[in-house]
Amino acid sequence: MNQPQPQAVAFSTLLHHIETGHVKIPQFQREFVWQKAASAKLLDSILKGFPIGTFIVWETKETLRSVRNIGGAQLKPTPFGESAQYVLDGQQRLTSLYAAVRALKIRRADGREDDFSQIWVHLAAKNEDDVVVVDTADFDPAHIISLSDLLHGGLTKLAAYPTEFHGRIEELKKRLEGYQFSLVVVKDAPIEVATEIFTRINVSGKPLSVFEIMVAKTYDETQGFALAQRFEALDEKLRERDYEILPSTILQAVAAIITGGECQKRDILRIPKAVFIAKFDTAQDAIELAVDYLRGAYGIRASRLLPYHGLIVPFAYFFAHHARTPTGVTQKRLRDFFWRVSLSGRYSSAMENRVLQDIRERINKILDGEAAPYDFGVDVSPQALGNNGYFSVGRAYIKAMLCLLAQQKPRSFASGDDVNIQNDWLKQANSRNYHHFFPKSFLTKKGEEDFYINHIANITIVDDYLNKRVIVTKSPAVYIREFAGKNSDLEATLATHFVSLTQSGIAENDYDTFYKARLAAMSKALKKQLIALEIDRRGPTSTFDDYEPVTE
Repeated sequence: MNQPQPQAVAFSTLLHHIETGHVKIPQFQREFVWQKAASAKLLDSILKGFPIGTFIVWETKETLRSVRNIGGAQLKPTPFGESAQYVLDGQQRLTSLYAAVRALKIRRADGREDDFSQIWVHLAAKNEDDVVVVDTADFDPAHIISLSDLLHGGLTKLAAYPTEFHGRIEELKKRLEGYQFSLVVVKDAPIEVATEIFTRINVSGKPLSVFEIMVAKTYDETQGFALAQRFEALDEKLRERDYEILPSTILQAVAAIITGGECQKRDILRIPKAVFIAKFDTAQDAIELAVDYLRGAYGIRASRLLPYHGLIVPFAYFFAHHARTPTGVTQKRLRDFFWRVSLSGRYSSAMENRVLQDIRERINKILDGEAAPYDFGVDVSPQALGNNGYFSVGRAYIKAMLCLLAQQKPRSFASGDDVNIQNDWLKQANSRNYHHFFPKSFLTKKGEEDFYINHIANITIVDDYLNKRVIVTKSPAVYIREFAGKNSDLEATLATHFVSLTQSGIAENDYDTFYKARLAAMSKALKKQLIALEIDRRGPTSTFDDYEPVTE
């Protein structure tokens, strides 16, 4: 990249470049927010010869998705094969100038409309007064002229003003037309450099996301590719499945598929535009297959249950290379991978690096029909579950345990029907789907500690109606007895919650027995999800390891 140097650009040249399609506002710029009063101050500074700061533009032949209509005006596209200058700094000033000079009406995001033709020049202003104004209520109409008329008014219109202002009108018009703007042109820079410049000079201090950069970089009008629209369409499909996936995760999945696992910001930005566009459909199909598999094979029917959204990346990579449902040993190895990542806290830090390692050292092995090697183990003994089970919905470990509960397809205590599990009901610890089997108030009165009251061993998934209106604060002995009269298959229903009707201490309201029995049942179920490895930690022998849960 050549070292950019400031240059002077005349007012008329700047307008010409806007109207011929050479100056553009890139999409990653924020909305135009300046009010007419701010625009009037800017124009007042110009007419008084004051400096108004430097415009910084990025000159490139690369076609970005841009906001073509500066100030709402219908402007030409950049001529084919010619360079465009994308505004990195000065959008508010440039749009203000253009809107005022062309007397445009600006429609705001909230629906309001500002008429920039209502900016006036006060011909009788003294040196210390504002020359450009928006409030003309106290002025003689013969002493004010619209900015648009000052620049573009015909002889008849200008001659209608008092003779003593004719010279003033001509002087102010020349000042405006002859004003030299300071312009820095950044040439021959990749988009990530241009956006980094934008980020550093952006007064809001909010850095551009990698998604915003890629929306600009990958836009291709000839192929009809617009990443923002493609993401919206994919997002709509996934939301129908009750999956809300971040744009950054989608980009990480696309990058991993293209690069063989690399998915950091720099890796995404290095992907050539043509390659990204060519591979996007493949990546989108793989992401959808991954979501469908997580929902179907693992019972994770809502994305809030996912221990890490980053799990979408290796699973999408798998389905980009294996576009059919895995079976046999492949199915077991993929399932083992999911639970090891979910229970080990593996993606809690350095997620992109670990995804890369997992794809190259584990997913590729699984795809090749080989056993995946692991340098970390997991402990799913009842003791380990007990030690790590404090219930907080933000913890990946707890989300993994909730996935285990959801995988059982829990049924309603009252009807035996499947519980409705959805994102809107899973947002926080007191959400509608979460139920303390032994109600908190009941255990608090018995003097139980908070750690054991709010423990995953005491949490199950039920419908809102039962949780908030039927069970409320009743003890298990009471409400389970009530449901027994309504649900003829209550024992099988409770089994979907890892609870035994006869062996879990329910009838006696014995929380200690319930707690141990449920941990044992969960532990046994988790062991079936994993392929036992030598590296896995082994907990101490438990007095309740031999408990046989009702469900397999």
